[in-house]
Amino acid sequence: MADHFQLRLVDSVMLAPAVRHLAFERVDGQPLAFMPGQFLQVHFHYDDGSATKRSYSVATVGGGSSPNGLTEVARIEIAVSYVQGGAATGLLGGLETGGVIEASGPYGRFCLQQTDTHPRYLLLATGTGVTPYRAMLPQIEKLLAGGGREVVLLYGARNEGELLYGEEFEAFAQRHPGFIFHGCLSRQPRATPRPGDRSGHVQNVLADLGPHPERDIAYLCGNPNMVDAAFTVLKEFGLPVSQIRREKYISSR
Repeated sequence: MADHFQLRLVDSVMLAPAVRHLAFERVDGQPLAFMPGQFLQVHFHYDDGSATKRSYSVATVGGGSSPNGLTEVARIEIAVSYVQGGAATGLLGGLETGGVIEASGPYGRFCLQQTDTHPRYLLLATGTGVTPYRAMLPQIEKLLAGGGREVVLLYGARNEGELLYGEEFEAFAQRHPGFIFHGCLSRQPRATPRPGDRSGHVQNVLADLGPHPERDIAYLCGNPNMVDAAFTVLKEFGLPVSQIRREKYISSR
């Protein structure tokens, strides 16, 4: 059963012109225990008093796991996209350090599974859909340390400024040869291109990798159009639905 708790904002930074990274701590001082890939729900009220909630993946890179296999963190990080006129934007976009919000969780099953035995993982994302993969980096590090595995992250954005946490993923790739990061830029290439950069949308770059059912398991997270298009590509290459994990991010007002 998910916990309900209060979160206090302790730090924030703009990741992109329309995306804010927020770091919270639980008001009760307890850590958050979660599986990387899970999300929290933020609870609040519209101006008319009706209750609503929004979901945000935990983006925290944890330092280790508890005995039950969960990751425990004191600092709870999320990334929030600006939505014009959005109620959640009004709450989280203007929240000041020390501000308190209501939350619950964790929820979700968009997580790396110990039963996965395929040699290559294809991780696809657009926008804030990349946040669960950031939280998964310690798991990916252990996965690669075992040998015989490769993890490819295809991250789609319109331009370099919208590649959230891009420098972190590139630094991780430099430290771990089995991890490959492709920034897929659909509108504007970097002024100084990097070796991993690709031009075009994520689903098109995916096709260039030649997915194969005996080699690959895929995770898709982000814009529903990308998720649906990539799902179609993977099925065309023969991947069964059981080897395709999906999480759609929909911007709500």
